[in-house]
Amino acid sequence: MKREYRMRLGKPVYLVVVAVFAFSTLQQTQAQNSAGTDVQNLKDKLQKLEQEMQELKGEISAVETQTPGRTPSTGYNGTPTATQKPPEATEAEVKEQNNTIDLYGFVMLDSGYDFKTNDPNWFDVVRPTKLAAAPGEFAPDGKVYFGVRQTRFGVKTSTPTGLGNLKTQFEFELFGTGVDAGQTTFRLRQAYGELGQFGAGQTWSPFMDIDVFPNSLEYWGPSGMVFFRNIQFRWMPVRSDNTEMIFAVERPGASADGGVYSDRVELAGVKPKFDMPDFSGHVRFIRKWGYVQFAGIARKISWVDTVKANGTDLTGDAFGWGVNVTSNLKISPKDTGRFEFIYGAGVQNYMNDAPIDIGVQNNFNNPNAPIKGVALPVLGVVSFLDHNWSRRFSTSIGYSLINISNSDAERPSDFHQGHYALTNLLFHPVPKVTIGSEFQFGRRVNFSDGFNTNDYRLQFSFKYDWGKVFEF
Repeated sequence: MKREYRMRLGKPVYLVVVAVFAFSTLQQTQAQNSAGTDVQNLKDKLQKLEQEMQELKGEISAVETQTPGRTPSTGYNGTPTATQKPPEATEAEVKEQNNTIDLYGFVMLDSGYDFKTNDPNWFDVVRPTKLAAAPGEFAPDGKVYFGVRQTRFGVKTSTPTGLGNLKTQFEFELFGTGVDAGQTTFRLRQAYGELGQFGAGQTWSPFMDIDVFPNSLEYWGPSGMVFFRNIQFRWMPVRSDNTEMIFAVERPGASADGGVYSDRVELAGVKPKFDMPDFSGHVRFIRKWGYVQFAGIARKISWVDTVKANGTDLTGDAFGWGVNVTSNLKISPKDTGRFEFIYGAGVQNYMNDAPIDIGVQNNFNNPNAPIKGVALPVLGVVSFLDHNWSRRFSTSIGYSLINISNSDAERPSDFHQGHYALTNLLFHPVPKVTIGSEFQFGRRVNFSDGFNTNDYRLQFSFKYDWGKVFEF
């Protein structure tokens, strides 16, 4: 009896345990199915949202395509693109944007050995016009030089307004020129501001292309390059990702000498007169392979004979003009070619290393003006290659030429032709630090006395870049 009772009591308990286990398993299965359903629903919703986003992007692209020249982004300097009209921002929208101040610059030490010689006021640069024009002019050969004149400091600001961002730039360095030639002293580089399509102040002339300048240690740069920061008012109607167009009226200026007649009293009263600004402009076409830029300039150069000695009147004027074609070509991911070809007359003032704009020409057929001033033709060529060996090492190598077509009354020792070349190896041990060595070559050829001279240099430099942007 006792055994039979145990058997009957154990069977119901077993059934209860089985039922509980089955119920628990069923609940877990239902929970898993429910979770799987929720995940699938979320995936379906995400896919639907992605499809809607793609449709919206297509509609935006279609609208932009219908507006010629318009792109969804802004130009290289953050201003509205070519045909975009800057939207009139509300006061609230302007307040939401940030003012920025960008402090930047670098400290640079230049040192080296000049195997030949040049004008001591230009001891740390290669300028063919500053090489000796006669034997022994700057003797003796061979000297060590040190300098920190490339050291630079600058400030850029950006202030939001209802007409777009108001941008300014103020920049100076320590490289003395003009009356301060050879000195380590303050020299203004940039003092410029722009709002929308308009800019004013001192900055790069539109006739030049700063992107042609090679990655060199030598400060002055290729002699055959257009290189001039000028005071100007400019209009920039087109600045998109693939096209840039800039026009400017610039401060006029030119230089001249009397050639073989420099000591004549008749020239004592001849004074320059600039009654018109210079007119310049360029258009740049930007593509994946690089860019090409076409620039031009036109200028009037006048002079007045205020004395008219001995019955002569040497008053006159000349038309200066120039065409400048430049390009950067992305030859490979590690190689960039920098090229320039410039030809004109009376634009030496805009060249990186050239003498006078106006030369003296004999005019014996006119007894009242036996000599006259003429705009001297000039040819410039730049060809450089910048190569990155790796993230830390790079090299620049290239050549530049400037050639002046002299007038017949210039002095035989006047500058006629200049050659410039260099190659270097630059090392970047850490970001913003550059250590490098560079071999440099310069050559001067005189007008008609048969004299020419060469210069060879080896330069070592250390450079530390710095910068900090503040927003408020």
